[in-house]
Amino acid sequence: MRCPFCGNVDTQVKDSRPAEDHVAIRRRRFCPACGGRFTTYERVQLRDLVVIKSSGKREEFDRDKLERSIRISMQKRPIEPERIDQMISGIVRRLESMGDTDIPSKKIGEIVMEALSRIDTVAYVRFASVYKNFQAVEDFEDFMAELRPGETPPET
Repeated sequence: MRCPFCGNVDTQVKDSRPAEDHVAIRRRRFCPACGGRFTTYERVQLRDLVVIKSSGKREEFDRDKLERSIRISMQKRPIEPERIDQMISGIVRRLESMGDTDIPSKKIGEIVMEALSRIDTVAYVRFASVYKNFQAVEDFEDFMAELRPGETPPET
């Protein structure tokens, strides 16, 4: 593993332990050249996924991008980081086990929204506001009315 500080390719593993509910291995590494310490994670990847954007553009699936968007929606929410990691790992496993390597971005968004709705309503609404591209307050009101069956959105 290359040192992120000095670029030395000869780094040493100092500690390894299971992470993310035993679906990854966390390794603490040390660089003898510069003395830098850093952490790496090793995960099983069943297949290389390709995301099909709504524009038709194809791009390699990026777990880090998925994690960033979920963590942004969870910002300042009372959810343990381990629970978020478990949710992300579950989403990735679900995507990998779908049987197809090409996955529409819409399907990924639906899976994320489903997972968020079970964990935190505020994070769910935050993610939905970006995913569904809310443009006005009315978009939020309509979405919230869907969350509360039996209520109608206020008239504008």
